[in-house]
Amino acid sequence: MTTAAETVATINRRAKEVGVRVWLHAAEIGGTRGIGIGEDEPVVTASVFKVPVALELARQAAEGAFDLAGRVTVAPGHPTPSPYGLATFRHEVVLSWHDLAILMIGISDNVATDLILAEVGKDAVNASLRRLGFEHTTVPQDCREVLDSIGEDLGLSYEDDERLLAELPYEQVSALRALRPEHTCRTTAAEATRLLGLIWRDEAAAPAACADVRRWLELQVWPHRLRSGFPDDGIRVSGKTGTLPSVRNEVGVVEYPDGSRYAVGVFTQAGDTRSRVPERDAFIGFAAAEALGWLRTAA
Repeated sequence: MTTAAETVATINRRAKEVGVRVWLHAAEIGGTRGIGIGEDEPVVTASVFKVPVALELARQAAEGAFDLAGRVTVAPGHPTPSPYGLATFRHEVVLSWHDLAILMIGISDNVATDLILAEVGKDAVNASLRRLGFEHTTVPQDCREVLDSIGEDLGLSYEDDERLLAELPYEQVSALRALRPEHTCRTTAAEATRLLGLIWRDEAAAPAACADVRRWLELQVWPHRLRSGFPDDGIRVSGKTGTLPSVRNEVGVVEYPDGSRYAVGVFTQAGDTRSRVPERDAFIGFAAAEALGWLRTAA
């Protein structure tokens, strides 16, 4: 049987081959066993921070602070940029808070995220995280603030960022505040999996709130990272990606037909700023599958 050390070596070897550094944690949801690589080191969340935002939205709604069915009018031209979703709409739309949560998690819509975060409040998100015992997971910025900081640091408008980032020296890009955990939304791989475990066991908030968050995570559309490691149609994968220049992340829960469930978080940072490197996306699925393969055979 493969040892934990051999599994870690396999993951690190593949990480080196695709040009990334990896932080990882995988853990049983119904047990205490886990495996990790740098799992207690602070990492940049990128859009993974939308998970605690979703939890706070669901928690407040379950406690009667507002109704998820309440209507929100979204006019075109919202100041938060996003490559897809509401930022691309030409006409005014009316959605519910529940609809916005689906967009926030399902396609990582930045406008939907900032509307939700403005409603629930960053202070409330962070207070809930502290109440649950998280020391490192913090949401100090919304999407617009994260992206604006990139433009400020590079002296570019957001519209220029993606086009020019790949042409900039990596040393310049790696110094961005958005890529330094102490200056932006952050967590650790171990805290990310613990949060998912609390949500899946109905311990993070009221059962109805946890059920909403689980459903939103199940509706994420992206198959190229975590899900790529689990091609069997009988395996359910729910998750949330995160992407910034040189950063590719995903956290999620993998549920097998035999009823076993595992929380996994894979955070990566590359040594360059190329955006179209599919083997780095697939590495997240590879690393998760290796980690869960060891947990399942070592049980």
